[in-house]
Amino acid sequence: MSTPEPEAVTVTLVRGDITRQSVDVIVNAANSSLLGGGGVDGAVHRRGGPEILAACRELRASRYGKGLPTGRAVATTAGRLDARWVVHTVGPVWSRGEDRSELLASCYRESLREAAELGARTVAFPAISTGIYGWPMDDGARIAVRTVLAEAVAPVEEVRFVLFDARAYAVFEEVLSAHG
Repeated sequence: MSTPEPEAVTVTLVRGDITRQSVDVIVNAANSSLLGGGGVDGAVHRRGGPEILAACRELRASRYGKGLPTGRAVATTAGRLDARWVVHTVGPVWSRGEDRSELLASCYRESLREAAELGARTVAFPAISTGIYGWPMDDGARIAVRTVLAEAVAPVEEVRFVLFDARAYAVFEEVLSAHG
């Protein structure tokens, strides 16, 4: 008797605000402190409310006293967001002199692992590290799409890349279409 092939994950692109997504997991491009910041991190903390910050403070007081390491992921409540959980991951700062692409891929891989362990079916990702951390959008999109297509497993059924502007959307659209 043969084992059925696993269902492929559905990958969709959305232009807009990740904090407005109705999904099981919103992935937060966090800084290592887990205590909020700018960009996606600040938006998630602002819209999600004090429950997220309280959960992050608990993580800092227990498992992550020195902060969340780059490439790792950890889940908290989603507070007031229209999601069940927030998975926080710390992306690498882009470097011209050092290849950190495995750390970026690890952000997606570890976030998907956390989501699957939580039983999540839908996951919304930002374009991790492509903002203030300076990762080139085309390379960041290739790493994101390739990793999600290779690593997403049940129960995750849908991954959304939620992209803030038209340029990011166009780059992800091109990369995704190249993957068929």
